[in-house]
Amino acid sequence: MTEQWRTIRTIAVIYGIAALFNYVWELAQSLLYVGTALLRNIWWHCGIAAIGDGFLVLIVYTAGWLAFRDAYWFVKPGWRGYLMIMIAGLILSSGIEFVAVNIFKLWAYKPTMPLFPVLGIGLAPVSQMVVLPSLSFRAAAAWH
Repeated sequence: MTEQWRTIRTIAVIYGIAALFNYVWELAQSLLYVGTALLRNIWWHCGIAAIGDGFLVLIVYTAGWLAFRDAYWFVKPGWRGYLMIMIAGLILSSGIEFVAVNIFKLWAYKPTMPLFPVLGIGLAPVSQMVVLPSLSFRAAAAWH
C-alpha cells in the first residue's frame, strides 16, 4: 500500500471513530435542547449532527498535521498535541455554538443546559469538541 493510500485510510478511520463517538454524545446531550422531544426521529437528527462533528474532528486533525508536519502526529501527541487538540476543539465549538445559537438561532437550550456565562453557549456541546477529538485520536492510534 502506498503512503498516500495509508494516509487516506487513516483519515477515514479517524472520521469513522469520531462520528461514532460524537453520535453517542449527541444522543446523550439531546435532552438539553429545546424541541428535541418533538422530533419524531432523534436518532436521525443526532446522526446528521455526528456527521458534521466528524468533519470538525478532521479539521482538528489537519491543524495537528500542519502544526507538527506529520500525518501521524496523533499516535504520540505528547502534551503539545493534546493542548493543540483541546484549544482547536474549544475554538471550533465555541465559534459554531455562538453563531448557531446567538446569531442564526438554529437551536436553543433548555434551562437544564449549563452555560458559559459570558458567551451564553452550552457547556455540553463545547466540551464535546474538547474531549472527543482526543478520545477519537487515541482510538485511531490504537488501530494504527
